[in-house]
Amino acid sequence: QVQLVESGGGLVQAGGSLRLSCAASGAIFSINAMGWYRQAPGKQRESVAAISGLTSTNYADSVKGRFTISRDNAKNTVYLQMNSLKPEDTAVYYCNAIIQSGIDLNEYDYWGQGTQVTVSS
Repeated sequence: QVQLVESGGGLVQAGGSLRLSCAASGAIFSINAMGWYRQAPGKQRESVAAISGLTSTNYADSVKGRFTISRDNAKNTVYLQMNSLKPEDTAVYYCNAIIQSGIDLNEYDYWGQGTQVTVSS
């Protein structure tokens, strides 16, 4: 069993910053790609940022230059530093990870429970 637990969401004024964290725990052999998605009310879930096992990164155009994704492999944790936040960044943010199981060595796709980010104007 593997769990992803997110933290760091909250309410912030436009122009402010937040840092999201997502820690994976359980029967983990290795963690490959990790990423953050978000879903605003009435909209589809969208990819925000991703980081590979070799730490190459990818960002949605809407967050480039403002958000930074990073990972700490020793802690099985991925972070999302969000700066210059805008009201349109308001959404539930979900952590995602492709994890190789420590039980059967197969890869599985895991999701966190989501954390609310609200940016006021």
